Amino acid sequence: MRLKPRLRSAQRIVARDGEMPTIVRLGEVKTPWRDLYHRLLTLSWPAFVLVLALSYLAINALFALAYLARDGGIANARPGSFLDALFFSVQTMASIGYGAMYPQTNYANWLVILEAFIGLLLLAMATGLCFARFSLPRSRVVFSRCAVVTPCDGVPTLMFRAANQRRNRILEARLWVTLVRDETTAEGEFFRRFYDLALVRAQTPLFALSWTAMHAITPDSPLYGETSASLAAVNAEIVIILTGMDETLSQTIHARHSFLAEEIRWNHRFVDILGQTPDGRRSIDYRNFHQVKPLGDRH
Repeated sequence: MRLKPRLRSAQRIVARDGEMPTIVRLGEVKTPWRDLYHRLLTLSWPAFVLVLALSYLAINALFALAYLARDGGIANARPGSFLDALFFSVQTMASIGYGAMYPQTNYANWLVILEAFIGLLLLAMATGLCFARFSLPRSRVVFSRCAVVTPCDGVPTLMFRAANQRRNRILEARLWVTLVRDETTAEGEFFRRFYDLALVRAQTPLFALSWTAMHAITPDSPLYGETSASLAAVNAEIVIILTGMDETLSQTIHARHSFLAEEIRWNHRFVDILGQTPDGRRSIDYRNFHQVKPLGDRH
């Protein structure tokens, strides 16, 4: 039986910034209007503004050509002038008021009615798209740059940190942690398999400052007996999904992160970040949020 080739290197399912890497889709039938609304919502803001600007100019150019299709439709316009017809189209669509140019034939007046109606629809759709993009719930959750494996109550434990960067709270926050690795079945089939990693505490009613997630590496754990080298050999990736409700927006937010084998520090621990100010208030030191140190290092 011919085996499927293994991945030549660890390829993330989730990028470090939480985005999903681009996947090459072979054999997919592509159409320019497929799922257009979703595409417009997921474009970057510069690309979105560019699409709106080009669409606006294209529609006005089409109407300008329609006005030029019959002579004498626009009063005081230069005969055959595309620019005059374009400016007249922009004034019509935006309801600016004509000034020197105005429609003077039935043909031009019917075009004005059609363009005004289309302009009304486009304005409503553009406004709705802009509002939808602004109102999309986005999290400001930061994860530690690396995870650690360190003893906790005598049990080797995988740990990583998460923190809410906004000055509010995430309600009913929940973490899902999954180990993804390459495997080959007894029949010789290659699989990228997923294993859930149980956390000591997978949810919290109030996520305001920081959260240290912990997975105990017991004999029941998919990580039991693994090392940094063995995880790297199977292109292991630990995928984290955090969900919760932003109390300000009253909407569910999501955050994603992942760790590759080389981003897990064995026999290290995180530097403490929680403390108190001289006047007794609770504090969190984000300068040490990503810092780790070897076991036994007391400094």
